[in-house]
Amino acid sequence: MDWWWPAYLVLGCMVGFLAGLLGVGGGAMTVPILVMLFTAQNFPPQHVLHLALGTALACIVFTSASSLRAHHAHAAVNWQIIRRFAPGIAAGTLLGALVAGYFPTRVLTMIFVLFIFYAGTEILAHREPKPTRQLPGTIGLTSIGLGIGVASSLVAAGGAFLTIPFMTWCNVKLHEAIGTSSALGFAIAIPGAIGYMITGWHATPLPAGAFGFVYLPALAFFVIGSMFFAPLGARTAHGLPVRKLRRIFVVLLYLLALKMLASLF
Repeated sequence: MDWWWPAYLVLGCMVGFLAGLLGVGGGAMTVPILVMLFTAQNFPPQHVLHLALGTALACIVFTSASSLRAHHAHAAVNWQIIRRFAPGIAAGTLLGALVAGYFPTRVLTMIFVLFIFYAGTEILAHREPKPTRQLPGTIGLTSIGLGIGVASSLVAAGGAFLTIPFMTWCNVKLHEAIGTSSALGFAIAIPGAIGYMITGWHATPLPAGAFGFVYLPALAFFVIGSMFFAPLGARTAHGLPVRKLRRIFVVLLYLLALKMLASLF
């Protein structure tokens, strides 16, 4: 693995910047690249995607931490929303991670692609919400969070592709939705990573350095890069207009979805 560490480091820098810029956990970008890297290293093909998913969720723990700190400094994190949203998201993520190991790789890939196309289209459409629409109460947010958690766990995403469109649909300002989403990434990443570790604990064969379905060498170098670049992305985000942020977000989503779709053929 000696000469693979620069690839993991560069990936961490790229994803860290995007995490800060767009409030994403980076799973949508991390998973397909990790799949390519793990495949090139001849990891067991039946476990490549599961390793990529589990490792990506573990990476999100650290990208979310760095991104959250930067957005909080700009007063763009709504802690009241987090307190009501996070419990359902955490429960749904753990549930999704525990059942993910029973899904074939091809099925998980299709779920991932459909998920990204849907989220990108919703953001690009940018239907103006009714001015009277507000976030639902605690029970409503918990229920919605449960569904977002399951979906995010199955595709190793930080949830931003669903939480940001949902919050803006409920008249939360985009910059605030991005900052708040970076914090919600914790509620997805921690139970999700634990779930993938548990699910992959007895899986065989796995490469040396794997802790369940989390590949520790990739995680270590990814974290080094992401922790430095996430604050830079957050500072950039608060200097960009909303329309430009939205377009950057959607272009990234579509490119990654097309790459994953091509991998099926």
